[in-house]
Order: sequence, then structure tokens, then C-alpha cells
Amino acid sequence: MQYGCLKSFGDKGTSDVVLRLRNSEGRPEWFYSHSSVLVSKSRFFADRLSNPGSGSCIEIHCSDSTYDHHVNLLRLLYLPTDSLFDSLDLVQSALAVLRLAIAFRCEDVTNCCIQYLEAVPWEDKEEEQIVKEVSELGPVAMPILARIQPVDLSATKNVFISAVRFATSIGGSCPPFGDELKTSAQEQVEFMLGGDEDTPLVTADDEVKSVVKSGLSQVCSLFENELSSFLLVPDITAEIAETRILQCLSDVEWMCNILPKMDLMKDFVCSWGGISRKILEIVEDKKLDNAMWVLKVKLIEVTGKVLEAVGYGNVILPAPCRVQLLKTWLPYIRKIKPLLDAKADEDTDFPYKMDEDLCQSIEGAIVLLVLALPSNDQADILTDWMKTEQLKYPDLSEAFEVWCYRTKSAKRRLMEGLDRVGNTTISL
Repeated sequence: MQYGCLKSFGDKGTSDVVLRLRNSEGRPEWFYSHSSVLVSKSRFFADRLSNPGSGSCIEIHCSDSTYDHHVNLLRLLYLPTDSLFDSLDLVQSALAVLRLAIAFRCEDVTNCCIQYLEAVPWEDKEEEQIVKEVSELGPVAMPILARIQPVDLSATKNVFISAVRFATSIGGSCPPFGDELKTSAQEQVEFMLGGDEDTPLVTADDEVKSVVKSGLSQVCSLFENELSSFLLVPDITAEIAETRILQCLSDVEWMCNILPKMDLMKDFVCSWGGISRKILEIVEDKKLDNAMWVLKVKLIEVTGKVLEAVGYGNVILPAPCRVQLLKTWLPYIRKIKPLLDAKADEDTDFPYKMDEDLCQSIEGAIVLLVLALPSNDQADILTDWMKTEQLKYPDLSEAFEVWCYRTKSAKRRLMEGLDRVGNTTISL
């Protein structure tokens, strides 16, 4: 029934019920109403007015902060159901009216507020307040939170796979906003890999791992290809090419950061090892002797993470692979560190440096790597280290001392073993 066409809120001439509220100044204020409207729209008023002793005046207690919302609710009771949505325009007021509508058991207004809040955009602060309010209002208001309810594992997996594909440009980039969207996808993948109880279930999925490995192969291949073509690029377009190379390397570094969270760091280490020789062959070209310092430092940073992963035993590789990793990168690290230091000494504003933490972490990882190699391989690396002019970094003196001690101990154990064999032979 559309009472709004017959009776108006506050119409004293047709009113048969008076509602008494205290206004914001603490004074009572009277609202002329109609029992037929109140009874049909609110079970609270229906119960009150069904009591023979209720009289024609109903007092409603409200605080200063809720006074306006009480008045708003009373006005809404007079509107046709299909006009209620048009009267709601703010999340805050709709929340306040919803709380009162539930308290006064106004079904139409309650449903309207719930549908409104479920559909409209929320600001961050509003979302926090909505979650709090809904948790207090109970199950009737839970549909409002549909947008933030946990999704099932299958949906989470599909979103994660799609984000990884976008983040690693599987299937090609999406101009004109490809780079921005790719960066956003990378950020969301990192967020999804945070400490959530569903994360291990998603990352352990074979399909997810397959897509991530494809993404790793894609970013490494793109980086290698961009870098390989750089030496053929005319000087006039070198800056553009350099930007593309650094973006590709940024993608590689991103993969290096997320793969440990998925127990796939070994895949990264192997991929990095597979392209290392080609990378260094290009970076050490004469054309780049005094160029692309940011690239050279970034390469050291990524390699440092690889050396740490292997050196501290987080990634297990056969000894020949560990030897190859060291022999590939150790000469370059030994060469680039003094060059960067010299550039910094010449120009105090030179921004591309190996900071102290990076230097220490790489040196520590290299020492551990050397000490875990077979003795003869240790000897080869230490011999090469002592022949070079750059003994200070990385400093392998600790590894050399341990190797000397182990060598003597091994020789002593060998001699003791031979003596025991000889004594056994004599006694026979």
C-alpha cells in the first residue's frame, strides 16, 4: 500500500498518533503520524499500538547523535517501497538508518538499506566502519559484506594464475597501459603471497607452479634477448633500449623475490645460471665500459640473492654447478667493485654503488660456497684469488685459513690411516 499518496508525515489534521522525540537541544519534539502507516511498516510500532493502554502518544528515546537519523527513518516509513532507494545518498546515513530500521523492525527500509550498501562504492574508512557495524547487527546485514567474503580455493587459484600471466607478460603485453598494469599485477601477486592460510594450498598446485615457471622462463628470455640486441642498437635509440633492458631486469628481480615464497628458488637459480655467461659477455663488452652502471649494480644485487640461496643451503645444487656459479660471477664481482668505488671517489654524487650490507652478504655467501666445495675445487678458486690484484674484495682469507687447516687435518688422518694399515700387516 502506498501511504505516501494518502497521508503525509507531520500532517496534524489527519494524524491519530503522536511520536515524541528529544531533539539535539534536549527539548521534546512532536511528530504527527498515522497508526495505519506505522503498523504496516514497523513491527515495533505494531506491537506498541496493539496494546490497549498505549494511548495516542509514543515516546522514543534517542541520543543527540542519532536524532536526525530517527527523523529520517520516520520519513522513510511514509515513502512507497520503490522510492526508498532515491532517498539514500550517503553510506554513513544509510548505515545509521539501517541500525534503527533493524531495531524498529522495519522490513522494507531494512532491505532497502542492505541493498543500497551492498551495491554502492565504499571508501576505505567507510569499509572499516561497515564491517564493524555489520558484525554488530548480526546475520540480517551480512549480505552487505558479499564483496569482501572469502572466495573458494578454485577462484583464488584462477585469479592468481591470471595475475602471474599478466605480471610476466605471458601471451604478450597489453598496450597502451601494459607496463602500468603489469606492475600492478606484480604488486597484487606479492600481496596474495602474504601470510594467508590459503596461500600454501594455492602455491602447491601443479598448474600454478607450471604457470609461474613459464613466467620465469618468459622474463629471463626477454631480458636476455633485450640485452643481446643492445650492442646492435644505434646510439640514437640506446636510451630507449636501456629503459627496456632495465624494465626486463626489474621483472627478473621481481621473480627472484617471489619464488622463495613458493619454494621455487631453485628454478630461479638454475635459470639465472643458464643465462649468466651470455649476460656477462655482453655487459663486459667495450661499448659498455663506462655505461649502464645501474644495470651492472642490479646484476650484482640479483646475483647476490642467488649466491645467498646456494651458499646458505636454501637451494641444493651439485658441486659442479656450484663451482660453475662461482667461477662465472666471482671474477666479475672482483672487477666491478673497485670500478664502482673509483667512480664514487671521482664523483660524490655517483648513485650506483654496492652498499656495505650488499658487500657483506655477498662476501659471506661466497665464503660459505667455497668452503662447501670439494677440496681441489677450493684450491683452484683460492689459487685464482691469490693471483689477482683485488684481494680485498671479496676477502677469502677466512676460507683460505679453513682450507689450510682442513688440508693438514686430512693429511694427518691419511697418515694415521696408513700407519694403522701398516701395523695390521706386520702383526699378521
